[in-house]
Amino acid sequence: MLRFAVAFCLALFAVKAEAQTYPSAQVRLIVPTSPGGVTDTMARIVAQHLTESIKQNVIVDNRPGGNSLVGSQAVATAKPDGLTLMVTSDATITANPALIASWPYTAKDFTPIIVLCRGTPMLVVNAKVEAHSVKELIALAKKEPGKLTYGSAGIGTASHIPAEVMKAQIGTDILMVPYRGVAEAITDLLGGRIDMFFVGTQIALPHVQTGKLRALAVTGATRSPLLPDVPTVAEQGFPGFEAIVWFGVFAPAKTPQPIVDYLNRELVAVIKGPKLAQLLESQGAQPVGNSQADFTATIQREIVKWRKVVQTSGAKVD
Repeated sequence: MLRFAVAFCLALFAVKAEAQTYPSAQVRLIVPTSPGGVTDTMARIVAQHLTESIKQNVIVDNRPGGNSLVGSQAVATAKPDGLTLMVTSDATITANPALIASWPYTAKDFTPIIVLCRGTPMLVVNAKVEAHSVKELIALAKKEPGKLTYGSAGIGTASHIPAEVMKAQIGTDILMVPYRGVAEAITDLLGGRIDMFFVGTQIALPHVQTGKLRALAVTGATRSPLLPDVPTVAEQGFPGFEAIVWFGVFAPAKTPQPIVDYLNRELVAVIKGPKLAQLLESQGAQPVGNSQADFTATIQREIVKWRKVVQTSGAKVD
């Protein structure tokens, strides 16, 4: 018992000492998607401000591939010292395990730290598509099933699930075209190689304003203040339809709690600072900056929600 007590005290002292000297080296924010998308944008904004806050270099490391599997693996298997973190959307942690039978990681493989912000995807179409509302788009889809195409920036993402739910509700096919990331899908949408895309407001807005894309709906419960004339999907014949995406920061499982608490405090200060909050809101994102406990509860609710969505839509991937 004495040996056990001594060993426990030494281990506890080592953890506290490590936390007191954290961060002792460069911090990596791994993004499991390609550059140019919403997740990448959020990570780079946070990296810049966090570098100033913790007085240590914070870099963004994009690890796309496998519907975020490559980046997830890099974090799940990293040393839990707080120097390797992941910035990702809800799909990686809550949707992919429900959608992909062979998905090797669960929420238990990561330590949730904080939700950075929430965003509302927007349904946009190429300007040449002859639809000015969701009802008109559905009419086109039913007229020639399988002819309309939508871009997917990854299984379980906000570009994938809303389209699959819509397909299930209208009972007709819209062909999915997979992409490695948002940037590639937007390029093809602008070029007319795909017809529609569910994408973050901040990504779509410049192209909507130039007339190259047409916004048909937002997927939130309320309209976006950036485009108040664009109705929600629910307003256009889909009561209860809502798709909100959040972006959070995770560490490997078993990261010492003092390090997690430190990161949460620093990130709350960064996110709720006037400069970053204003920047996020200008891009259609809602700053959050919650506690670790609140984030953990959110994840558990989302896991249950996505299981139900998958069962309802039949969008499971083998």
